[in-house]
Amino acid sequence: MKKFTFAALAVPLMWVLLLLLLFSNYKIYAQERMVLSGIVKSADGMPLEGVTVWQKDSDNGTQTNETGYYTLQVSNSLPVTFEYLGYKTQTVKPAGPVLNVTLQTDDDLLDEVVINAGYYSVKDKERTGSISKITAKEIGQQPVANPLAAMQGRMAGVNITQSSGTPGGGFDIQIRGRNSLRTEGNAPLYIVDGVPYQSQSVSDGNLSAGMYSAGNISPLNSINPNDIESIEVLKDADATAIYGSRGSNGVVLITTKKGNVEKTTFSFQSTTSISTVSKFMELMNTQEYLKMRRDAFANDGITEYPANAYDVNGTWDQNRYTDWQKEFIGGKAIAQNTQFSIGGGGGQTNYLFSASNRKEGTVYIGDFGYKRTNFLLNVNHRSRNNKFFMNIVVNNSRQDHQLMASDPVADIFLAPNAPSLYDEEKQLNWELNTFTNPLAKLNAEYVSETNDFLSQINAGYNLSENLKISMNAGFTKGLLDEYRTTPSSLYNPVYKIGSESSILNKAYTTTNSWVLEPQLNWSSQFEKGRVEMIIGATFEEKQRTSMAIKALGFTTDEFILNASNAKVQQVMYDRESLYRYGAVFGRLNYIHNQKYIFNLTGRRDGSSRFGDNNRFANFGAVGTAWLFSKEKFFENSSWITFGKLRASYGITGSDLIGDYQYLNTYGISSNNYNGVIGLEPMRLYNPDFSWETNKKFEIALETEFFKGRIAPSVSFYKNRSSNQLVGIPLPGTTGFSTVQENLQATVENRGWEFLIKTLNIDKKQFQWQTYFNLSVPKNKLLTFPNLAESTYANQYEIGQPITIRKMYNYTGINKETGLYEVEDVNADGIIDSKDRTSFIDIGVKYHGGIGNSITCKNWKVDFLWQFVKQTAYTPDFFSAYPGINYNRAKRSTDYFTINNPDALYQMPTSGKNSQAVQAYQNYKLSNAVVMDASYIRLKTVQIQYSFNVSALKGNEVSVYVQGYNLWTLTKFWGNDPETVGGYLPALRTLALGINVNL
Repeated sequence: MKKFTFAALAVPLMWVLLLLLLFSNYKIYAQERMVLSGIVKSADGMPLEGVTVWQKDSDNGTQTNETGYYTLQVSNSLPVTFEYLGYKTQTVKPAGPVLNVTLQTDDDLLDEVVINAGYYSVKDKERTGSISKITAKEIGQQPVANPLAAMQGRMAGVNITQSSGTPGGGFDIQIRGRNSLRTEGNAPLYIVDGVPYQSQSVSDGNLSAGMYSAGNISPLNSINPNDIESIEVLKDADATAIYGSRGSNGVVLITTKKGNVEKTTFSFQSTTSISTVSKFMELMNTQEYLKMRRDAFANDGITEYPANAYDVNGTWDQNRYTDWQKEFIGGKAIAQNTQFSIGGGGGQTNYLFSASNRKEGTVYIGDFGYKRTNFLLNVNHRSRNNKFFMNIVVNNSRQDHQLMASDPVADIFLAPNAPSLYDEEKQLNWELNTFTNPLAKLNAEYVSETNDFLSQINAGYNLSENLKISMNAGFTKGLLDEYRTTPSSLYNPVYKIGSESSILNKAYTTTNSWVLEPQLNWSSQFEKGRVEMIIGATFEEKQRTSMAIKALGFTTDEFILNASNAKVQQVMYDRESLYRYGAVFGRLNYIHNQKYIFNLTGRRDGSSRFGDNNRFANFGAVGTAWLFSKEKFFENSSWITFGKLRASYGITGSDLIGDYQYLNTYGISSNNYNGVIGLEPMRLYNPDFSWETNKKFEIALETEFFKGRIAPSVSFYKNRSSNQLVGIPLPGTTGFSTVQENLQATVENRGWEFLIKTLNIDKKQFQWQTYFNLSVPKNKLLTFPNLAESTYANQYEIGQPITIRKMYNYTGINKETGLYEVEDVNADGIIDSKDRTSFIDIGVKYHGGIGNSITCKNWKVDFLWQFVKQTAYTPDFFSAYPGINYNRAKRSTDYFTINNPDALYQMPTSGKNSQAVQAYQNYKLSNAVVMDASYIRLKTVQIQYSFNVSALKGNEVSVYVQGYNLWTLTKFWGNDPETVGGYLPALRTLALGINVNL
């Protein structure tokens, strides 16, 4: 294999930067100085806190305090500049030691909103790409532990679903739909403070899948949302093409908070929250359940109940009732989050140090929970002549999961007359060996410890007024140690299963990565235009090692965590992978006459995941914008404040296929020959497959009316992803099931996105703002060569979304047999896959949110409604046939009898009627088990009161009440329409907190 290295390029670039920094001359200014002071107010006379006061071409700068007061040592000959977001910048030359200033609001607020586009920043009004943004203000309104949870319902084109209500669980994020046929190929690129971050769960799914759907543990759990200053999501080609192959599925940029210059601040925040299951299913009571069971036996012609039918044969109390939902998931999860930070600086340096601790319980029985500790240090420095600059970020996190090995949600369907969990002596009750006590599961644990470290340094030097060179370097290290135990105490003691059958599964994963990005920025101002240019390179390496062992047979369960005590130790896998990535990129931006904008981005990528034949690829985009509100026709308009028409087109790609996929690879055999462990082939050689590509087009209109009181925008996009990287099925005679290859299938995502922001009331003591977003995505499989002859024939259909399910057409209950029936489409008398011709889209039709922010004197109220139009599986899809010894939803009492021929459910069976069992299996594969799972949810509410405390020298204190997932309106009759399946649903949370800023 040809070695893929970056040293030949990286080392010279580093030396160039170091030499420039070492041999640069500093200019010394000696001027007459004086102490200037004053008060800065708004036009309505209110003092403005945080106004930046500084002198150009000097190192003098400060900020106003809560009374608007400032003091600054200035040079007499230089003017003083006053800057504040949302107000027009003023530059005044002082005539004496006192200078009071009144700032006027800026009618064009978009001029001052700066968007982080990754390798550069751009004013919101001048961007040519599609970028959504939320700030610390929105994030802080929610009692959430994961940044993705804070984004739900707030960004157009970004659909986020929580996969489990268990603390520390995962989220699924889709930015403008699914592009790849592979589930793992749709993850976006995460960038935290300029450093690429893990995008997929590193947990061993064999260990964690019992508690988390598909073993999905979000890597962003390690980031404290309260440490985040802003989150930007890049969506279209113009915004993402500069990231090349890594930006195919969108880019999520996370920027942490920084300190303030000349002002030392201390803040303390404490929040306590209580989370509960927001909705319980309505299940059968004991009498309804027993009637169903008795009818099931009667339908099967069984008159004498079996000896093991304890629920119905009189062994168990026929009048006993337990609501198992309340027993197993009816608890209150208490969470405590505490954080303090100190920031400030002086001269050319500012800093912020933050530390936080989060402890979160569960709603389950038992002492389980999740803990996280975070430390953040952010330091910024500028030289006295403002030529050299440097930013350092250090972020460290530790997480601990202490959970049972499997989610107890499935146990809520125990027979309602099942015995008590404990006997009179408070021991596990086995009810004379007639009851498999589900509480024994608590003895099996899933425990994980995660340590994540991220460091970043960005240093640069202004070679001239127009030319800047910089270097961004980052390093991440992740350690995951997890295990799952299966002790002998899981089983009824009567079976005499001892510790010789106890099992320990343990896995270790270590991930180290570094990135180095030199960059050259040049800009120039002309009489009627401005041009900016960026040239840079990326060198990235990621190394991952993982090992898993299985230990069986212990002297005692007390030693189950010590694998050396086991009789058998088996290495399940021992892996090491190395990923290397390199690229050069560039951007050219030109603005003519402040109203015509042209943006060109390009990138050439190289990835070690491809063979020599296709290791490198080119990606790029062009974006344009026309600020038509600056045309003469609108110059004196009283109703239109801002108007922009923009469009973009480009190509991005993806290499999310795992490492070494193109090579002939061998693995350690699980078998031995004459006591010798050998090698076995794992994968076939294919050096020709290459990058997935995504062609993106967008056109958008952005406007503001009546001095920013109403700001609507609309955009249309069309993305086509092709060259799909999938496993092509092979005949069994080859010895391999698939070979990695590019499939010439094309997936199209198109849709509309609507945004509107309104300033409804803007008075001195009362303000009310509303924001609304709506996304209408459409997904379609355009082409798929030889689909009908492939193994994907039962999964996809040309012209349909890739989220469809091919299902039987349910025709109802046969009134003669009392059983479900589905349509025999080809009339061959056999129900098989050829009859699954009903296409049901298990996906989202549209989604969005509407929020309001109301401020009245010291009070502030913020709330967000989230809405989703979707189709999902009903709980019937996850349940067994009616009549088995498991409880069901109360609606299942409407089952077929002679007196009830128009029932919802077929006649129950104890399992002896094979035709009834098969009919139910066909039913579960039919369109009868999907329903409208749309919902409107009061997602977040915050009520905050802020006041000044004289004992704290007038510094601000805020107390607040927050709510999350408070109320849901839906037709879905399961627990929750968002987290559908056999896992704990998303929880309702109420929180009370205090925030002190000094």
